Amino acid sequence: MPSATLPPRLLSDAVEMACRAPSLHNSQPWRWVAEGTSTLNLYAEPGRALTALDPLGREIYLSCGAALDHLVVALAAAGWVADVQRFPDPAAPLHLAEIHFRPVTGDVSIPACARAEAILARHTDLRPFQAPADWPKLEVKLRQTVIPYHVMFDTVLSPDRPRLAEAWQLAEELNPADHRCQAESCWWEPELDHSETVVLSTSHEDSRHDLLRCGEALSAVLLECTMAGQATCTLSHMTELAQPRELLRALIDQRGAPQVLIRVGQAEVKPGFTMTPRKSLAQVMDFRPESPRLQ
Repeated sequence: MPSATLPPRLLSDAVEMACRAPSLHNSQPWRWVAEGTSTLNLYAEPGRALTALDPLGREIYLSCGAALDHLVVALAAAGWVADVQRFPDPAAPLHLAEIHFRPVTGDVSIPACARAEAILARHTDLRPFQAPADWPKLEVKLRQTVIPYHVMFDTVLSPDRPRLAEAWQLAEELNPADHRCQAESCWWEPELDHSETVVLSTSHEDSRHDLLRCGEALSAVLLECTMAGQATCTLSHMTELAQPRELLRALIDQRGAPQVLIRVGQAEVKPGFTMTPRKSLAQVMDFRPESPRLQ
């Protein structure tokens, strides 16, 4: 595939932006390999997996998918289109994507710049939320946002929140070592939290390709919410165990496999907030000479 050559600094900056994507306990299970500055490869890094919390490795693909979408957004704001080939080598399941570049035709759009700015502003907020502003309009926008990723979008209705709390309670009982459950108990008290909860599901259970695309959709939803001035918090432990997952599937009446939940709402601006630290570029990215291509 013909590919233009990116300025090295731009490529490094785009990867640093990509690495701001959310991941399970900030595990950052990705590895970027640049071949010159015309090809970038994304690999899963199983050595950073948290197997006790993610025994099937689902979170690796979700996290890497979010990082991949962040990369595409960062490049778009810099005036470049990322052409992504997912799972380019069937014999290498950890090789998640091969990315080539071409310049944007025309000017960079204002929404493209705003989306990249949202990467810098987005963070996971663990506090209870107030109801999101103008939720009906935002919900429609979010549903439209996930369409290109072939992911299903559902909203947990208010009358179903007690059933959602039951799924959370079951997840806590089945995995008491997961301290995420303890931190989240206040979210299911209607007098404390007024957030909306959305669920992203895949069509083919836990196929690697679907999980990667779901991670990309997760990134798109989080950035869209951030652009709308809303706080977000991503939840996945209820989808890691079979019984809570089935409860959730029945709750949203969805044939697909629930993969991740996102709480959306308004939260007070937190003074002195600092972003969760990320690994240095040297820890997540390798530079190699460009491979010779057959003529």
